[in-house]
Amino acid sequence: MKVTPTRIPDVLLIEPAVFSDERGFFIETYNREKYARQGVDAVFVQDNHSRSAKGVLRGLHYQLEKPQGKLVHVVTGTVFDVAVDIRKGAATFGQWVGVELSDSNHRQVYIPPGFAHGFCVLSETADVLYKCTDFYAPGDEFGIFCGDPAINIDWQVETPILSVKDRQNPRLSEISEELLPIYKTGITV
Repeated sequence: MKVTPTRIPDVLLIEPAVFSDERGFFIETYNREKYARQGVDAVFVQDNHSRSAKGVLRGLHYQLEKPQGKLVHVVTGTVFDVAVDIRKGAATFGQWVGVELSDSNHRQVYIPPGFAHGFCVLSETADVLYKCTDFYAPGDEFGIFCGDPAINIDWQVETPILSVKDRQNPRLSEISEELLPIYKTGITV
């Protein structure tokens, strides 16, 4: 397994070992001890599976009181997966990093708590699996408009398909400070 910090060092690109032959392949998608040794020492409590059609953009989502770290990978298809640092006080506040995850590159991305997360489907369909460090809490769910010009994400899709809820999300600058996580010396509170 190879783990590489991205442009935002807290977001990690993970390339698991892939064992393949004429029969197919085998990948260990998660092993708590191995991942902890590589800097992903999170306790995951919920797994999610999302299937989406080409051009669907889900995000940018986050939870405040119950922030979720996420370990994301794609089982079928290809997505452009994005993390935006929304931690007040972080040197990378308002910056984003994006990685292509697919069923052929087998890469994963670890997004720690304190980030907004979203992805856009580049293939005909995509199945995305992600582990979360806290449970989904509907009353604690917030969003940022994925087309916020101040963040300026290149989603790699001309006209993304958004839910009504995601179309109505505010820009980052429109969100009051008390609705953003705080960054303090390497931890998010």
